[in-house]
Amino acid sequence: MTTTLRPTEPLQHDPGGARHRAYEIRVNSRPVGGLVLGAHPEHGLGSIVGLRVAEPDRGRGRAAVAVLAAEEVLRSWGCRRAEGVVPAGSGAGLRLAASLGYAEDARVLRKVLAGRAPGLPEGSVARRMTEAEFGAWREHEQLSHAGVLGEYLGLSEEQAGARSAHDLATAFPEGPHSHGQRLWVLEHEGVAVGTLWVTDRETDVYVMSVEVAEEHRGRGHGRALLRWTEADGLAEGHRAAELNVHTRNTPALRLYESLGYRPFQHHFVKPLV
Repeated sequence: MTTTLRPTEPLQHDPGGARHRAYEIRVNSRPVGGLVLGAHPEHGLGSIVGLRVAEPDRGRGRAAVAVLAAEEVLRSWGCRRAEGVVPAGSGAGLRLAASLGYAEDARVLRKVLAGRAPGLPEGSVARRMTEAEFGAWREHEQLSHAGVLGEYLGLSEEQAGARSAHDLATAFPEGPHSHGQRLWVLEHEGVAVGTLWVTDRETDVYVMSVEVAEEHRGRGHGRALLRWTEADGLAEGHRAAELNVHTRNTPALRLYESLGYRPFQHHFVKPLV
């Protein structure tokens, strides 16, 4: 029997240059599942989304052959790397990714919010970021975000800077008080020691950025900011808090796990060249 991919729609092109297309997974002429491929050819990055195989056809190598066929499509689109997301708890998905040469790059961690909001340590308070503070914060965040984009997408310094500036401008069209975005400053004994950026995502509050000034690190302020995330989420009526962390950042993983965050999604990448 031959496992193949068959498109179910024309190739879709987004205004920003990205493309995507849905496919059926077929064994001979019989549909057994599906997936969606997306790509940013200018970044050399392709994605495999929503891979599914019907229950009667699982355990027969259908998914592995479909992923390998998907990689060939992504190569033809000019992609140099492929990425995919495996839900936490999917042992079969994790084994499949490992067997095909995918390496875990990052995790989305999630914590269910319930009960009373945790308080801050004595001497610490959280307040909203002021207009006067926003400009310096945005400049710092833009540089940091550009560094991540350059590393992850392989962009040049100029490309990463432009993309980062665009992303921040889109997120904050009305400054620090833009809808759905909240910027907090943590003060300890009257001194600003860290910042927190959270955004609303349906029923969850998402941690976009949490940072403690270098001279104030190692004193529990990062933990305090993450506790404040829970207070913020509960105040906004959210059910859970989420964040993304690179798996190589072991200290951060340990901190988040100690606060009750658990894996929600695993992000894998594989070179295609």
